[in-house]
Amino acid sequence: MMEEEEFEFTEDLEAILHLTPEVQLAIEQVFPSQDPLDRADFNAVEYINTLFPTEQSLANIDDVVNKIRLKIRRLDDDIRTVVRGQTNVGQDGKQALEEAQIAIQQLFGKIKDIKDKAEKSEQMVKEITRDIKQLDHAKRHLTTSITTLNHLHMLAGGVDSLEAMTRKRQYGEVANLLQGVVNVLEHFHKYMGIPQIRQLSERVKAAQSELGTQILADFEEAFPSQGSKRTGGPSNVLRDACLVANVLDPRIKQEIIKKFIRQHLSEYLVLFQENQDVAWLDKIDRRYAWIKRQLVDYEEKYGRMFPEEWCMTERIAVEFCHVTKVELAKVMRTRAKEIEVKLLLFAIQRTTNFEGLLAKRFTGCTLTDAPRQQKRPESPLDQTNPFLEDEPGEDGGSEKDEDLTKPRKPKAPDNPFHGIISKCFEPHLYVYIESQDKNLGELIDRFVADFRAQGPPKAGTEEGGAVLPSCADLFVYYKKCMVQCSQLSTGEPMIALTTVFQKFLREYAWKILSGNLPKSSSNSGGLTITSLLKEKEGYEAAKFTVDELCLICSILSTAEYCLATTQQLEEKLKEKVDKVLVERINLTGEMDTFSTVISNSIQLLVQDLDAACDPALSAMSKMPWQSVEHVGDQSPYVTSIIMHIKQNVPIIRDNLASTRKYFTQFCIKFTNSFIPKFINHLFRCKPISMVGAEQVSFS
Repeated sequence: MMEEEEFEFTEDLEAILHLTPEVQLAIEQVFPSQDPLDRADFNAVEYINTLFPTEQSLANIDDVVNKIRLKIRRLDDDIRTVVRGQTNVGQDGKQALEEAQIAIQQLFGKIKDIKDKAEKSEQMVKEITRDIKQLDHAKRHLTTSITTLNHLHMLAGGVDSLEAMTRKRQYGEVANLLQGVVNVLEHFHKYMGIPQIRQLSERVKAAQSELGTQILADFEEAFPSQGSKRTGGPSNVLRDACLVANVLDPRIKQEIIKKFIRQHLSEYLVLFQENQDVAWLDKIDRRYAWIKRQLVDYEEKYGRMFPEEWCMTERIAVEFCHVTKVELAKVMRTRAKEIEVKLLLFAIQRTTNFEGLLAKRFTGCTLTDAPRQQKRPESPLDQTNPFLEDEPGEDGGSEKDEDLTKPRKPKAPDNPFHGIISKCFEPHLYVYIESQDKNLGELIDRFVADFRAQGPPKAGTEEGGAVLPSCADLFVYYKKCMVQCSQLSTGEPMIALTTVFQKFLREYAWKILSGNLPKSSSNSGGLTITSLLKEKEGYEAAKFTVDELCLICSILSTAEYCLATTQQLEEKLKEKVDKVLVERINLTGEMDTFSTVISNSIQLLVQDLDAACDPALSAMSKMPWQSVEHVGDQSPYVTSIIMHIKQNVPIIRDNLASTRKYFTQFCIKFTNSFIPKFINHLFRCKPISMVGAEQVSFS
């Protein structure tokens, strides 16, 4: 037996069982073990060496072999037990599966029974609720029928009462009843196919029509188109009639308002007919005084007759404005030749003041076409510019009514009545524009005369190199004209004024600035080396005197001021004019003109200094450099050039202290002009000896 077991053991060792890594990992997780025999990478040689590390340990080999055999037997017994235990598992599993199938069939049968019972219950519920729904429909129809019957009773009774009250002119009761009848009639729109309902609807319409005709007749009787107004004041009947008109067709209300306002303003049309003396512009105050009295009279006599929401006071004032606008336009067309600037400004001032008064008194709710504009933001700008200061007349707190050149009125964005009358003056603002054209022409002529009388700015004075005073005066006047015209109109007249501004900006640039620039002349041809040695004579070689240099610098500074201020003028004009006309405001050409004056001024300064250095450069190129025997002091031509630079540059620098960037331009342009010319003359110095070259380089 022992030999057979050993033989089987040997065969088992030879037939090594190989497991996949996944299976081996699962076994290690289920049965963790530290025994080397359980490791997948078991090595028999290493294991034997571990058991018998030395020769002396071989003495226990029999004990070790017996232990291993005992362990093998135990493993075999465990395996046999497990294998025998699994023989009946298949039969048990099959039996369990059959039992589960039987249970499922039983469950399915029970579910089907429950479903059948549920369907029967649902059918039963439907049969029960069918009767309930029928009862609900019957209740709803019954309620609707009762309500409709009540409405029909109310409508029939209301129509009868309405017709009776209409005949008796009981407008107070009619106002409340008519609204109720109209509301009830709205419920019968879908029943208009029934003859009785249609007949009641026609009776209501007939009553409304009769009421409208009757109320208009009552107002016509109370306020006839021909003849004087009633002196007894409004009656309660008319007050109640207005309440009825609120319920009737809106055209009845509009007709009442139209007839009343027409009759109320009939006296105005007679008093201020075109052929009347008070119709002319010089007595325009009387028009506004008349309407003020009429509005006060209306409030006292008829203020309570019309409902407050009709805004009758405002409507009378608005209609007066429309009539006045038409009448003023008509009379101004007829007597256009008699319109003068002061008269026109006077009329506009009084008109805009009246429009401002309307804005304080009324909300403008009756104006259907009143423009609502937003305030233009004011940007913080330099306070030295006249266009950057607060504009007079916009606050209107300290202005006097007698100042005809500064008409006061509220700003257009804040006043819904702006232009409601004053728009009629726009076609005649050409008189104002022509006046400003004439005034600006005289102003430019005065500037020219003053400049000639006072002469150019003197060197060493505060005026030397400063901005010409006439420039500030011109733009201050521009600002005054711009503000004034924007108060008169923000439309085409502003474009016409801009054209006038452009015209006189160009005239100022050419007559005052370019026209007074010193003329360059060539008078340096007779200079000699001997004269260059003398400082005084060298100073006389300069083309411009100190005063002329100061004048050029002053004109340059003035042109720069005009350039910056013209840009601000353009921005202000765009703020004042209507948005649709903004693109037509363009002063780029005028700004280019001032830029040209600046460039010409700088070029004159450069040419002057450049020409003053020309004799010295000519002398350098004509000197006999070949005969120079020894290197001496600084050459005379260098002394002359330095002298001219020291004379001109400090003067120009001091006079352009406020415009440093243009002084820098002058220096750059002079350098770019002088250096190539110096190099050109240097090449002309031939022949030249070695000592002469040293003298040139020393210089």
